[in-house]
Amino acid sequence: MAGDKPEFSGVINLDVRDSVPDWKPYELTRAPEGAPNVLVVLFDDTGMAAWSPYGGRINMPTLDRLAENGLTYTQWHTTALCSPTRSCLLTGRDHTTNRIASIMETTNGFPGNSGRIPDECASMGHILQDNGYSTYWIGKDHDVPEEDIAAGGSRSRWPLQMGFDRFYGFLGGETNNWYPDLVEDNHFIEAPYTPEEGYHLSKDLADQAIRMLRDQQASNPSKPWYMWFCPGANHAPHHSPKDYAEKYRGMFDDGYDAYREWVLTRMISKGILPEDTQLTPFNPILEEQQNPIDHVKPWEELNDDEKRLFSRMAEVFAGFSEYTDAQVGRVIDYLEETGQLDNTIVFYCADNGASGEGTESGSVNENKYFNNYPDDLAENMTMIDKLGTPDTYNHYPTGWAAAFSTPYQMFKRYAQYAGGTCDPLVIHWPKGIQAKGEIRHQYHHVTDIVPTILDIIGLEMPDVYRGVKQIPLPGVSMRYTFDDGDAPTQKKRQFYTIGGTRGIWQDGWKAAATHAPMNGKGNFDKDAWELYHTDVDRSESNDLAGQYPEKVKELVDAWFEEAHKNYALPMDDRSVMEMLTTERPQAEPTRDRYVYYPDTSPVPEGVAVNVRGRSFKILADVDLEADAEGVLFAHGSRFGGHALFIKDNKLHYVYNFLGIPPEQTFVSKELTPGPHVLGMEFIRESAGEHKESVGTCRLYVDEELVDEGPMRAQVGKFTLCGDGLCVGYDSADTVSRQYTNPFPFTGGKLLGVAIDVGKEQYRDLELEAAALLSVE
Repeated sequence: MAGDKPEFSGVINLDVRDSVPDWKPYELTRAPEGAPNVLVVLFDDTGMAAWSPYGGRINMPTLDRLAENGLTYTQWHTTALCSPTRSCLLTGRDHTTNRIASIMETTNGFPGNSGRIPDECASMGHILQDNGYSTYWIGKDHDVPEEDIAAGGSRSRWPLQMGFDRFYGFLGGETNNWYPDLVEDNHFIEAPYTPEEGYHLSKDLADQAIRMLRDQQASNPSKPWYMWFCPGANHAPHHSPKDYAEKYRGMFDDGYDAYREWVLTRMISKGILPEDTQLTPFNPILEEQQNPIDHVKPWEELNDDEKRLFSRMAEVFAGFSEYTDAQVGRVIDYLEETGQLDNTIVFYCADNGASGEGTESGSVNENKYFNNYPDDLAENMTMIDKLGTPDTYNHYPTGWAAAFSTPYQMFKRYAQYAGGTCDPLVIHWPKGIQAKGEIRHQYHHVTDIVPTILDIIGLEMPDVYRGVKQIPLPGVSMRYTFDDGDAPTQKKRQFYTIGGTRGIWQDGWKAAATHAPMNGKGNFDKDAWELYHTDVDRSESNDLAGQYPEKVKELVDAWFEEAHKNYALPMDDRSVMEMLTTERPQAEPTRDRYVYYPDTSPVPEGVAVNVRGRSFKILADVDLEADAEGVLFAHGSRFGGHALFIKDNKLHYVYNFLGIPPEQTFVSKELTPGPHVLGMEFIRESAGEHKESVGTCRLYVDEELVDEGPMRAQVGKFTLCGDGLCVGYDSADTVSRQYTNPFPFTGGKLLGVAIDVGKEQYRDLELEAAALLSVE
């Protein structure tokens, strides 16, 4: 292993000419001879029944090509959620051992969900970097604490600090594929070009991956490399170039009920599932334990508009997936053209089951889900022809989540069922795998990928890394499956937990608690446990708990053993909005007054002033010329946000509530040249039907009230990530359709903007803010 350097064995005398050098103690560690390159392609939110190698209707030419020349796994499992799964791929340890029991935005301050991967869990990036590999990370991260995603925040868990030489992608859980929230290495950047110029994140990521590999080959072609390629697909928003969405026109008109029947037959005929595999029902959880947002409405109960809308949502999703597969294909083509593909082991997989975050209604703005706000069919129908474009932040309904997770129960977030955890995995390595186009049925988990990579390279996870004793790897290498399809499963036990759900697999049996995720009902001690013999009942359709109570007790005891060992308690089933709005420690102390200045990068929402669910004031200190215009303050996007700007010589304030038209707009009389304090005040008076803030907005020019009216404001986030707070311009996707990006402030001087969430009166704040701003 790296670090075991030999002692200096040269000769040192007074004169260098009489001395003998010895370079060995100072040379960098080289990778083992013949060590393969490693490419991990990690999609989001994709059930096993979606993609063509598994019998699905979504055409994936690149994945088909790799499967035909590699191995397709049918019982490979994840944690059922993105951040936890990615942490397992990063360190090889279970997600709660990594302190990432949930997504980074819902950490809760307990050991298993504190959000910082501990030093006891060294990353694969570090291990391979120290052993002679170039290391690259492209695309999604989502294992950086939310408060660290900031220009001045800690970089300790950013990719470069976790052992990667280069990074190009986004740090949060999702991003707008047309206007992404991009980071290059250790700094934020804007997208290199616009959607109008042909930009899409998937294409950009492939461009960057090829560029990094090309640069490496130009200077160090003998050095192997390790690359994560993690696109925004298939996570919402489902953004698809139109020509790819059009490929699927009419292909999902039969509906998600029919799709399940159709795809199950295909999966059985392809050998993915046994002949006697049964479908599980929609909505299998008893009503008292259900989470209503995850309900599936049967296709035959939909009206004609809903059928048209939901079919189109599936078409756009399919186009998004195939388009991204085509971009992965460009990387694979490059490897083949340069002679690298033969000794590159490719893991092409997904991080959890299909996503139910579109609720039973589907959505043109997924952010409604995170704000606990229902979708409106009439509003959604007006956007049906714009699905997948920059005008929508779309997500299909739960029916498609269940269909794309066929034949299993439920979908993403349901860690007790295979619908949340059983995901596609294809492994391709021409030099190291003799079998071609074969299927493997051994039971495995995401924690088995790191041991597999170490095994094929000839390395081990160290007992001590950088002076810290390491937590042993719980997984097993999958290498034994490469050339022996009949080899018995070497894994013995795997526990699961996400968002209040619990499950455990052991020696071909599985126990599953019936608790739904994020249902807010608690009473975990009253959970019923189901029992499935997965060796003979792959779809988990036959509950045997009543026949084998002793087996249930054995598995439940095993779950608690693993939970205590891996920091999986306490259980947390609070709603997504409750968890998203939980107060967490910040690098910066919370305060009532925030002052921001022009010419700074967008401030991410996780560290920006929080105006959600409260009264607030915004003031801009300006010195205007006659032709002044542009954005003074903006935070969010067309899918949720607010902006203060000057247009047509008038002050405008727009609050774009979850992208629901019309924009809430307040406008002043004409402005005069000279110094002014321009601002607004929102007085929260009550909570609305869906807990949104309801109150009065007042627009001011200096001390004069110039417009006033009712306004509603979001309680949840403007976006899950991206579209940060800007002063003097609006980055990426604009808050208001009344101007175009970036609409910078010109025609005068903008000293700065103050935002107050305290209890001071507006005029008192005006005087204090003006004094603060004048100091800068």
